[in-house]
Amino acid sequence: MALTTFDTIIEKFGKQGEKTGWTYFVVPVDMAEMLSPGNRKSFRVKGFLDKHKISGIALIPMGEGNFIMPLKNDIRKLIKKGQGDSLHVRIEVDKEDYQLNTDLVECLKDEETASMNFYKLSRSHQNYYSKYVDAAKTEATKTKRIVLVVNAMHLNLSYAEMLRNAREISQ
Repeated sequence: MALTTFDTIIEKFGKQGEKTGWTYFVVPVDMAEMLSPGNRKSFRVKGFLDKHKISGIALIPMGEGNFIMPLKNDIRKLIKKGQGDSLHVRIEVDKEDYQLNTDLVECLKDEETASMNFYKLSRSHQNYYSKYVDAAKTEATKTKRIVLVVNAMHLNLSYAEMLRNAREISQ
């Protein structure tokens, strides 16, 4: 595995469709090629941003061989940096598989139909639902999201349908 080291500047998208307002840094084509030669699809990396360890973070292709790494709020707080700040990056491909949220998996065990529908999904779709649960900042929100996912799986709803249903119920 190639370890890639470089310095960069943290940027922020203005109006950019779904990426509007994202804080990120660019992984230039030559660095991306060192990490994963010939790859033009998203992949996960691990390593360090300055002195702070990261893992399982996706690099997103931006065309012409460049990738970006979005910096969510929790990472920006950890590194204590934002738009315009310089950042020392040391990353390599992260081969570790994403582990589904254990609380979600436990709750699905109690619901046969929901479990069957969940495990019929592709692994990437399972991960999407699990990461929705993982992203909860409080235990109450996490519990609410697990209930939403289990109910959605019981009704065989897509992710978008699940969110739409949740919005309609809360109104």
